Amino acid sequence: MTRQIRTSPAACDQSLHQAYDTALLDLDGVVYAGGRAIGHAVESLAAARADGMHLAYVTNNALRTPEAVAEHLGELGIPTDAAEVITSAQAVARLIAEQVEPGSKVLVIGGEGLRVALRERGLVPVESADEEGLAAVVQGYGGPDLAWGRFAEASYAINRGVPWYASNTDLTIPGARGIAPGNGAAVEVVRIATGAEPQVAGKPLPPMHRETVLRTGAKRPLVVGDRLDTDIEGAFNGEVDSLLVLTGVTDAEQLLRAEPRHRPTYVDRDLRGLLAGQPEVVPAAEGFRCGGWTAVALNNGVLELREDDGEGGESGGSGDGGRGLDPLDGLRALCAAAWTAAAEDVCTLDAAKALARLGLQ
Repeated sequence: MTRQIRTSPAACDQSLHQAYDTALLDLDGVVYAGGRAIGHAVESLAAARADGMHLAYVTNNALRTPEAVAEHLGELGIPTDAAEVITSAQAVARLIAEQVEPGSKVLVIGGEGLRVALRERGLVPVESADEEGLAAVVQGYGGPDLAWGRFAEASYAINRGVPWYASNTDLTIPGARGIAPGNGAAVEVVRIATGAEPQVAGKPLPPMHRETVLRTGAKRPLVVGDRLDTDIEGAFNGEVDSLLVLTGVTDAEQLLRAEPRHRPTYVDRDLRGLLAGQPEVVPAAEGFRCGGWTAVALNNGVLELREDDGEGGESGGSGDGGRGLDPLDGLRALCAAAWTAAAEDVCTLDAAKALARLGLQ
């Protein structure tokens, strides 16, 4: 059966934390950045949990153990049990364990999170490519202090024919000072040196989704993330709904240009979106309307944004007329116009002026 192409953000009459039983939350760029809680995250998650929503933290960052992540979340004011944290290290460890003998030696290029996850699966983490009987190489994010020589160690083993696995291939990772290279950048270094391709476990690929479902038991999950190519694509691959928050690496322009597998079910500023319903985007005479904004794809290759005049018509003014229109509603309308125009492709319409009006450029 062919999957229907999303051409508009969806509506939800209920608050999202009431419509879904479990939030599968990314961490970097959603809950925290550079070790500090993102604005409104702590109180929003506390309110969602208090009202009965289960919370699970799903991260492609394989550096830290679930216990360390849970401790950090607790320090931020988000009480968390280690069992509520699912990492790409756990997903890749399960993937390896399914393909090698119990007790096999695995060369680790990364941090403690990988070592703990391998031991949980009955595997033996080692540090040298010269270990006798080496069964696999696993590579995960090792933090900014990971020595360059570790990439050479991986290359030596892989070039001898040892199978290569990667926890994830995120090219970047958000931090307090900005965007930094992620594990995907490190994987590229080893790929260049070996010409090999790793088996990858993390989002957006099926092993991570499987690990999450097995560990959470979620029946109606909502994936919450900031990245189109991991969080949102992972939800697409798992055929579950998603909420994109604009607190991480994805900006409004990238959202408008999203290909079908990267289009979220819902979009909101931050985790306060969990506690609210989502407005309907409806077809208008020439385009799509949401909350007082109408977005139109013009024949000259421009996405135009208009505001209602308060009397059921439209105005092309430069502001919101003092009527307090929500810029996120304008973005939702623009998404509908852009995604509908693009259909199965990527939108190439110019949205610069429209996004500038919303303060989202």
